[in-house]
Amino acid sequence: MSYSLLTVIYIAASALFILSLGGLSRQETARRGNLYGIIGMLLAVVATAVGMNADKMMNISGSGFAILAAAIIPGALIGAVLAARVAMTAMPELVAVLHSFVGAAAVLVGLSSYLGATSHADTVHNVEIYIGVFIGAITFTGSIIAFLKLRGSIGGKPLTLPGRHLLNLAMVLGCVFLGWQFLADPHHGLTPLLIMTGIASVIGVHMVMAIGGADMPVVVSMLNSYSGWAAAAAGFMLSNDLLIVTGALVGSSGAILSYIMCRAMNRSFISVIAGGFGSDGGAPAPKGAVAQPVGECREIDLDGTVELMRSARNIMVVPGYGMAVAQAQHPVAEIAKILRKAGANFRFAIHPVAGRLPGHMNVLLAEANVPYDIVLEMDEINHDCPNTDLVLVIGANDIVNPGAQDDPSSPIAGMPVIEVWKAKTVIVMKRGKGVGYAGVDNPLFYKENTRMLYGDAKKNVDALLGKLRG
Repeated sequence: MSYSLLTVIYIAASALFILSLGGLSRQETARRGNLYGIIGMLLAVVATAVGMNADKMMNISGSGFAILAAAIIPGALIGAVLAARVAMTAMPELVAVLHSFVGAAAVLVGLSSYLGATSHADTVHNVEIYIGVFIGAITFTGSIIAFLKLRGSIGGKPLTLPGRHLLNLAMVLGCVFLGWQFLADPHHGLTPLLIMTGIASVIGVHMVMAIGGADMPVVVSMLNSYSGWAAAAAGFMLSNDLLIVTGALVGSSGAILSYIMCRAMNRSFISVIAGGFGSDGGAPAPKGAVAQPVGECREIDLDGTVELMRSARNIMVVPGYGMAVAQAQHPVAEIAKILRKAGANFRFAIHPVAGRLPGHMNVLLAEANVPYDIVLEMDEINHDCPNTDLVLVIGANDIVNPGAQDDPSSPIAGMPVIEVWKAKTVIVMKRGKGVGYAGVDNPLFYKENTRMLYGDAKKNVDALLGKLRG
């Protein structure tokens, strides 16, 4: 394949990746965006494989294609099977694992690029190798820890070591010093490169371990950005323009998304990276840290809930991670159909950080074929809460916590929330009486217009659906 043709294909693939990102920005065009991304990646892989082997075909007699096929085909099959089998609730873990693969690839590419170089005189290329390995190592280990936290193998409570910020600073300065050694004598730079890889791996572990469960959506987005920059660094090392462009697109879009997520939580990106906020889901909030709500919860049964649902004209559902765990999105979608046919104005309110992944709730509702026009973002629907007859909060806690507005001492003070307490009646579906993933108690549960429907969300929603059909 000629270089000119390869360049044209790379430009076409880059355009498809940009169109993919544009399509993924809206629910209505998300499927088309995914299709653009698939076609672009297929073009990129085929063109790169053919382009790499064209000049060597006389010497290797096709063995290069055989090696590539041996690596790509099993990997593609394994990835397809795992992605098809993974539950929607486990999608955040899958994304974290995929990020770790990108980080590992960047490290391996950097090390092989250094070991395979015939000359180390190119300072720019040595810088590319060093930075690529550094970012890749942080991405790899950080993503593994994120995966274990999201999976529940590691608790959501942050690891707050004494002097952790000084420890991070010392490790970064150590990597800078090793980088100076590596560039000063690149012919004997393997030792500082490997030591830096180890230190960067520890930085990745410590950085994510120090971030609490409440910030995990931002962590996933942040690691997405890191993986993009790691891929871009690998592109520089391999002199692959498409990989540079693709990595830059992923890195910049992930950084922008991280900023949006932090703004939705009223937190700075630096404060999230610094960590120290969040606790195990269901654990009691620290005494004295938050003003304790005064009052008692008022429970409601299934019959009372159905009666309120049938009489309400304006109904809002606020889904959270509890709905995802219970896999209750399908019966909720059926309830929406029934009540909309009965004339109710039925809508879903989505908080930007609901779930464990950016857009987690949108994906779940799309899977249940909920119409896009009744799925509204927090900013689009918050103003209509006072006009809402009934709000059903399904497995959400922190994103509907009025303490974010009323209690300056709350750890989530200032975080934008869905103002469900302004509705006429609020029914909160919870498995038990524990606090949310952020470890903060919720004054909403004690308000006069709030009723608690305890139990498994799937069983309760199935029961409500059965009664509505009957």
